[in-house]
Amino acid sequence: MKGLECCAPAEKLLKIGEVAAQSKLPIKTIRYYEEIGLLAPTVKRSSAGYRLFQESTLNRLAFIKRSQSLGLSLTEVQEILQVHDQGQLPCGEMKQHLETKLEEINQQIEALKTLKEELQGILSGWQEMPELDRIRQTICPNIQTIGQVSDRTSPHWVIAPKSSDRSDLTGYTS
Repeated sequence: MKGLECCAPAEKLLKIGEVAAQSKLPIKTIRYYEEIGLLAPTVKRSSAGYRLFQESTLNRLAFIKRSQSLGLSLTEVQEILQVHDQGQLPCGEMKQHLETKLEEINQQIEALKTLKEELQGILSGWQEMPELDRIRQTICPNIQTIGQVSDRTSPHWVIAPKSSDRSDLTGYTS
């Protein structure tokens, strides 16, 4: 194989196209990962100038992909890989990141439940033809007068009651 004379015979090196094909990642992504330090800088090039990667790069790319599928950012993945690159198992760091991610997901689930309740409340009181005076004052009176929320993070907003009388709605609890 011309251009690979620089390497020890037992060392299996792959061109970037081969790494891309086997990892199912675009070449551009592999270059980006190398640029930001997720992959070791290419230390060898073929005589034609192609980047050459050790076969272990495939394992590293698989770890990066799996970590991202679990919701970790590239910065978080890089922190974990730095621990690994220092010769330590990064399982403690990984567990900490996953626990944080789980807490974030639980918060998102609660926010989605709250949003679901708000939407159900709005739809349960939906009027196809709202009162004419409300039409002139709002864009869509069905969503602007029922359970109105200016700040979704506030826990003091209410779901529209199921009664047909909406004259006493303020949108907030006291």
